[in-house]
Amino acid sequence: MPTGKVKWYDPEKGFGFLSQEDGEDVYVRSSALPAGVEVLKAGQRVEFGLVTGRRGPQALRL
Repeated sequence: MPTGKVKWYDPEKGFGFLSQEDGEDVYVRSSALPAGVEVLKAGQRVEFGLVTGRRGPQALRL
């Protein structure tokens, strides 16, 4: 499973970006967060499922 860090996340907008350790930035939506988690902090280390969407890499679930 890929790993990286939270680049930024806006809980009001419900999305943000993760930086992969060896690749491009990954888009993340609130629907990819685990149950009960509403906020991601910049710099937080995460593991995530990854798919390639129309606009590039997207996290499926953290």
